[in-house]
Amino acid sequence: IRCWSNIPFITVPLSRAHGKSFAHRSELKHAKRIVVKLGSAVVTRGDECGLALGRLASIVEQVSMLQNQGREMMIVTSGAVAFGKQRLRHEILLSQSVRQALHSGQSQLKDMAIPVLEARACAAAGQSGLMALYEAMFTQYSICAAQILVTNLDFHDEQKRRNLNGTLHELLRMNIVPIINTNDAVVPPPEPNSDLQGVNVISVKDNDSLAARLAVEMKTDLLIVLSDVEGLFDSPPGSDDAKLIDIFYPGDQQSVTFGTKSRVGMGGMEAKVKAALWALQGGTSVVIANGTHPKISGHVITDIVEGKKVGTFFSEVKPAGPTVEQQGEMARAGGRTLAALQPEQRAEIIYRLADLLTDQREEILLANKKDLEEAENKGRLALPLLKRLSLSTSKLNSLAIGLRQIAASSRDSVGRVIRRTRIAKDLDLEQVTVPIGVLLVIFESRPDCLPQVSALAIASGNGLLLKGGKEAAHSNQILHHLTQEALSIHGVKDAVQLVNTREEVEDLCRLDKLIDLIIPRGSSQLVRNIQKAAKGIPVMGHSEGICHVYVDTDASVEKVTRIIRDSKCEYPAACNALETLLIHRDLLRTPLFDQIIDMLRVEQVKIHAGPRFASYLTFSPSEVKSLRTEYGDLECCIEVVDSVQEAVEHIHKYGSSHTDVIITENEKTAKFFLQHVDSACVFWNASTRFSDGYRFGLGAEVGISTSRIHARGPVGIEGLLTTKWLLRGDNHVVSDFSEHGSMKYLHESLPLPQRNTS
Repeated sequence: IRCWSNIPFITVPLSRAHGKSFAHRSELKHAKRIVVKLGSAVVTRGDECGLALGRLASIVEQVSMLQNQGREMMIVTSGAVAFGKQRLRHEILLSQSVRQALHSGQSQLKDMAIPVLEARACAAAGQSGLMALYEAMFTQYSICAAQILVTNLDFHDEQKRRNLNGTLHELLRMNIVPIINTNDAVVPPPEPNSDLQGVNVISVKDNDSLAARLAVEMKTDLLIVLSDVEGLFDSPPGSDDAKLIDIFYPGDQQSVTFGTKSRVGMGGMEAKVKAALWALQGGTSVVIANGTHPKISGHVITDIVEGKKVGTFFSEVKPAGPTVEQQGEMARAGGRTLAALQPEQRAEIIYRLADLLTDQREEILLANKKDLEEAENKGRLALPLLKRLSLSTSKLNSLAIGLRQIAASSRDSVGRVIRRTRIAKDLDLEQVTVPIGVLLVIFESRPDCLPQVSALAIASGNGLLLKGGKEAAHSNQILHHLTQEALSIHGVKDAVQLVNTREEVEDLCRLDKLIDLIIPRGSSQLVRNIQKAAKGIPVMGHSEGICHVYVDTDASVEKVTRIIRDSKCEYPAACNALETLLIHRDLLRTPLFDQIIDMLRVEQVKIHAGPRFASYLTFSPSEVKSLRTEYGDLECCIEVVDSVQEAVEHIHKYGSSHTDVIITENEKTAKFFLQHVDSACVFWNASTRFSDGYRFGLGAEVGISTSRIHARGPVGIEGLLTTKWLLRGDNHVVSDFSEHGSMKYLHESLPLPQRNTS
């Protein structure tokens, strides 16, 4: 027997063999048998008289979808009393109006008092209508539903328990959704604390306890309890400090204060928690979530089954480390301490990290070797991703050099005055640089990204949450350990956190109260998914790297093939690699054009012909499916244009505003291209591959942004800073500057303090 709040709970009911609940949300997608409990507040309208038909239809749709996936769904529903109350009120009003009309001879209705309706009578009147409604809704999805009414006595009688169990199993075998409810027409009023008193079953006194009992009896994998609150909170919902409890563990009850029960129904949150814990101890996983919120109720059940972070998940397995919410708070506090350090102290941390990368290279490469071996054994990573995953001594040396560049350039990044204005006498205003706050950087297959981004966050005084791919788990772990070792020299170890929990990226993107900026580093698909999932958090990055090189009529023969080869072949998987080659029409069938084609063939680059280029050829290469394609491999598209103006228009129509290049010796043409192409990086006679933070002298980059606000192009320290305004006065008030006031605005620009360039 396990105890909670001085009430004994039997660990495993006698009728059920020992089962084991899911330890993590991500495992919920494997749930085969699921009970969905619909609380009265979910099924009932706001006026507590009648059903919320739209909400109910959405729930039926989700249950049907899961049933048609091959799962076994059961519903424990409330609503009979509310539906019956609606019917009885209508009958009473109709009856009173007829009697009043007969009595007075008038058809006009006067105010009529509605008597208090007894709940059991309402249940009796509402059961048949409620079931008819469910049947009609499930019929739309070619699913049959069956009604079962139970009372507490049905679970105390062994024969009735066997009968109920057999009936439910037979219904599930026939792909029928059982809809279960307490028989409120005959059930006696509940006695307080009557359940679990010296018996080995939970007493059925409301639909929460019924759902828990049923879930355990039927050896259910998952119980979803839908109510009118998001889940469990550590303080009353709606209060300033209330935080939703993501995962609730047996023994955490002391951290929760239970308030009043739901606006309708028999049980409150305390009843739900008791029932949930009892079901959990019987081997059934439980999630308590909001089934009434208009933004999520249409997919709340399917989201839970997919493992998304919805509501409160009950688990018996407590993780060894902090939750991601706790890590976010630690990163925020650590980042503020980091920002308060002297610039020399932040630089010292980065120099120390650079030294550790070379001093501990054997341990780093050994961890990386484990990742590479596991990736190759599983065979899940393509060759370009394996290359990104691989570390080497030369890579670590380059990383260390880049980190030292960051340290050297970061001395006056935070707290730099960028504007000074004298508002009035003895009233001076300054605009100074400050960190953005907490950054979430999500990266794939690139462990070298971790120290780069960490150094930039340290230099800019930002807290940092890192989410790496599981394919680089060993490498990321040791690199993060070294980062924290470097941070420890000034007591700011918590400023950089590595998220190791089974947190889905989509769930991380919803932590808008903890994260100020998301920076994805990976495939275009990853960036698009994060941009779609981010709820209220800005995302810095680019979804695609469709980079162009335009070869003008005045291009140098010597430069063309070198620049094109480097742009396409040096690292074809990079986001700054050439994807579309634009050729001026006059260059077709010239020796220069032949040289370009020969070079691409030698480099084994597969050519796709654009529509206009294909029209000039008798036997053309495969015609491109889309001019907006990022190949990420030894492939590219060739298209023909008539002028630099047409090249610019093509780039604006099909490009991604990343990096675009012109090759020409005509300065006037080049200036036109540089001025008119609206991309983050625009080059003249240089490879697209120069679009990189390290090559720009930024030391490193957190990514390349194609956004038009805040930061654009390779983003280094400057892109991780924002500003705040400091106003220093001496008893100044706005009324002094009114028409008849004693002071006048000056708005004089003041010289900036001299920057430290040492």
